[in-house]
Amino acid sequence: MSTLFADTTPDVEAKLLDLLRAAPPWRKIEMMEALNRTMRRAILCGLRDRYPAANEAELRQRLAAHLYGRELAEKAYGPLSREGQGDSGSA
Repeated sequence: MSTLFADTTPDVEAKLLDLLRAAPPWRKIEMMEALNRTMRRAILCGLRDRYPAANEAELRQRLAAHLYGRELAEKAYGPLSREGQGDSGSA
């Protein structure tokens, strides 16, 4: 069996995979929701560092540009300032 996690021993990895396979669907959905919330918080922290003068509305727009691409974010929120054109949707 090949390992998925370089920092985990094969026996511990096998146990983790067994637990994940045995988890009911509702629990897997809860775990994915928690991962998504954590990812969004991490992205927002990075955006706050990169744009310290941005208000919450601009940060939400920049988060949308990061997650869904500039074009879709601008359709939803209007034009995004040209500063930071790298927010084109790369996650």
